[in-house]
Amino acid sequence: MQKFTLLLLSLVLLAPLGIDLYLPTLPQIALGLNTPIENIQTTIPIFLLVMGIGQLVSGPLVDNYGRKPIAIAGLLLYFTGSAIAATATSWPLFLTARLVQGCAVCCSAVVAFSGVRDRLQGDDAARAYGFLNGALNIVPALAPLLGGLLAQAFGWRAPFWFLCVYAAVILLLVMRFLPETRPADTLRVRGLPLRQYAAILRSGRFIAFACANAGALGMVLTYVSLAPDVLMTSGGLTALQFSIAFGLNGFWIMFVSTIANRTIRKVGRPFCLMVGTFAMLVGAALLTGGQHLFAAQLQTHWALYMIPVGISVAGLAFTVGPATSYALEPYQQQAGVASALQGFIQMAGAASASLLVVALPIAAKSALALMMLVGAALALIAWRCSKRVQGTLREIK
Repeated sequence: MQKFTLLLLSLVLLAPLGIDLYLPTLPQIALGLNTPIENIQTTIPIFLLVMGIGQLVSGPLVDNYGRKPIAIAGLLLYFTGSAIAATATSWPLFLTARLVQGCAVCCSAVVAFSGVRDRLQGDDAARAYGFLNGALNIVPALAPLLGGLLAQAFGWRAPFWFLCVYAAVILLLVMRFLPETRPADTLRVRGLPLRQYAAILRSGRFIAFACANAGALGMVLTYVSLAPDVLMTSGGLTALQFSIAFGLNGFWIMFVSTIANRTIRKVGRPFCLMVGTFAMLVGAALLTGGQHLFAAQLQTHWALYMIPVGISVAGLAFTVGPATSYALEPYQQQAGVASALQGFIQMAGAASASLLVVALPIAAKSALALMMLVGAALALIAWRCSKRVQGTLREIK
């Protein structure tokens, strides 16, 4: 089971690697492609938006053709998109590469979360989802530093060549070691399963938990999108200092995720959702208070951004595992479709919310504080829903 979980982890790592590895090189990419840096920044939420929408298609494919073939297809697409990005000579070509990468990770994400649903249930599934989401934070902990070092030594294209190598290695491992976990009684669908999606969407419980994930991820995505400008442009941090600050936050989330998994075992999932709500509320309060309580010359200090962020992202660690397990638990025979729809709501909802708040005519920190409040509100709704479904879950066929 450990080898199986690590293989799933290698698949879900494709998404954060596609975001965090090139963060320190955004100015270099913009210069190299002769395009405004704002264009390069938009590729982060666009990447996640494509990933979310694409899962509506990849979910039925995973149920129809199996987990392993779709994982292989996703890795081939990821290799192709990374190669296009590494050789891009214009902004439209670079954007095309990011779209291809987004299509790739929508396949790998559905395979990973369907695989957990195939093998585990209840608190065990919640801990597995929590492990996957928590271990993901080794990427923001180390990827920006790795990407910065690669770019410094070989230019901004080097991180994308690294992604090509990673995709090729994982492709070989998946072909050799990943078992097919699709249950024999999995419901097959023809075309886009609109009826199945509609039936799942009629479940208020499913919507509540999926939206809680979207709110928490939207908060993190807003933080990631704004961090280079807040910490480097306004805060004066160097690329190396930025990578260290970003990385320490990633290790912090890993630590909190470990605590969250133990908390699930001891006191259950509803309590974790309540902790997630409180953490995001505290983060929003500290971020807002820092803008009003400290002198103007201290407003650009990294601590006034990263300490509230650190508290708020702890809410992500306590929210995602329980919410994902609650959302998918009733859908054993529709694991791929349900995982895809949950992923669509999480990714597309998070990306759309992040794009919206960042576009508002307000300061960057105010936009992030607003997204923290939205995440807290959605986590609170999920907590209340979890109290009502205790002992009432049944499998939906």
